[in-house]
Amino acid sequence: MTNRPNIILLMTDQLRGDALGYAGHPDVKTPYLDTLAARGVNFDRAYSACPSCIAARAALHTGMEQSHHGRVGYEDNIPWRYEHTLAGELSKAGYYTQCVGKMHVHPLRNYLGFHNVDLHDGYLHAARYASVPYRESQFVADDYFYWLKKELGADADVTDTGIDCNSWVARPWTHEEKYHPTNWVTDRCLDFLRRRDPDQPFFLMASYLRPHPPFDAPQHYFDLYQNQKLRPPFLGTWETDTYLNRDGRIFDSKTGPLDPELIHQAQAGYYACITHLDHQIGRLIMALIEQELYDDTLILFTADHGEELCDHHMFRKSRPYEGSCRIPFFFCAGKNVPLDIKPSSVCHSVVELRDVMPTLLSAAGADIPSSVDGKNLLPLAAAPDKSVRSWLHGEHSYGDFSNHWIVTETDKYIWHTSTGQEQYFDLKADPHELTDLIEDPASANRIQDLRSCLISVLKDRPEGFTDGEKLIPGRPYPETLAHIKSTNTLSI
Repeated sequence: MTNRPNIILLMTDQLRGDALGYAGHPDVKTPYLDTLAARGVNFDRAYSACPSCIAARAALHTGMEQSHHGRVGYEDNIPWRYEHTLAGELSKAGYYTQCVGKMHVHPLRNYLGFHNVDLHDGYLHAARYASVPYRESQFVADDYFYWLKKELGADADVTDTGIDCNSWVARPWTHEEKYHPTNWVTDRCLDFLRRRDPDQPFFLMASYLRPHPPFDAPQHYFDLYQNQKLRPPFLGTWETDTYLNRDGRIFDSKTGPLDPELIHQAQAGYYACITHLDHQIGRLIMALIEQELYDDTLILFTADHGEELCDHHMFRKSRPYEGSCRIPFFFCAGKNVPLDIKPSSVCHSVVELRDVMPTLLSAAGADIPSSVDGKNLLPLAAAPDKSVRSWLHGEHSYGDFSNHWIVTETDKYIWHTSTGQEQYFDLKADPHELTDLIEDPASANRIQDLRSCLISVLKDRPEGFTDGEKLIPGRPYPETLAHIKSTNTLSI
């Protein structure tokens, strides 16, 4: 090999930072991911600063924080025009770049600098409506859906299970396992390895949709969990059940189900998708070993955001709580990769998706553009007791549930944009956010310090969230900042 490693980015969708075996989950089994984590450094304070699909992926692909990439909530059909992207910079540096799976960009076939994309974005409502132009329809532009219909007939669809893409309803996959989208991503990755140029380093982004709903893993994986006693969702002393009682019978509610048995089914379905995903990543690992690529490859594993999974009477993402915004994040490298990585180590530094781009560019020996806000994490691989930032600002435009938050290695301050409600959690003593300490006199000075951090980061924002001295609730909060909507000249 050259002194440049092959790079694989294992990307998942809606995977909680705690829902893996190596992270200590009492129920979920992930032997292959545990193996990779044991050979590398695990960042256990990793976050998605704007935890929903589009905004999180903007941070990943550009290395920018959210006010710079401009996506502060979820909004479809806004063009992606960024001068510098992760794949684009690696392509310039001599890597062959391939993505398989989810991109979730606009237009759908925007390659963001990749040489090739085998696309599967999952079930996107905005790309399936009857009014969508032909070339933007998922049934045409999404490679998995196009393939599935050739294999199983014109009416074949992931909706054959009867489950929506944001639903807590769970049931096994209805077709043979080989037709499942998780298997398809691995199949296409293996085909890429078969036909790669052996004299050129590669960057492969294996971008899996699961465990994002629908919770539809094959039957074998459901059988592992559906009859087990599972750890119940976390409920503290501060939640309200008002929304749960109102919406808990709605199949795609933001609260999850009211019925305890349906909560158990949702958990079993989610965990089944995770173990299925893990086994498919195992196929990829074995192929790397057999093709004698594993020792020459750097692997980084993460997710775009988490899943509340009925914690605090909540479901899905976009919230400021750990289930939603804390994500898995580790990297490991083969023995021939010239990087100093302390195996089986844990780093407590707060890291974020914007850090992926500078980290991988540094590993490739490529220049890091000045537009990048993220930090190169490679020095922490050799010295995991170090840190790259003292705090991180997160947010999400989410209607009545819009929020901003400041998180550190040990605690979190939350400000709810619409109402002005504040919360404070001591994450070191209370990692599941069971006790809100916002009224605790002993925490008052610390709360003021974190509130001041939020005021400082918001003072120049266009929404008017602060006058520089205090936070101002009730301000209009778009999902995408105006400077991104009006930028039509940048290209890659």
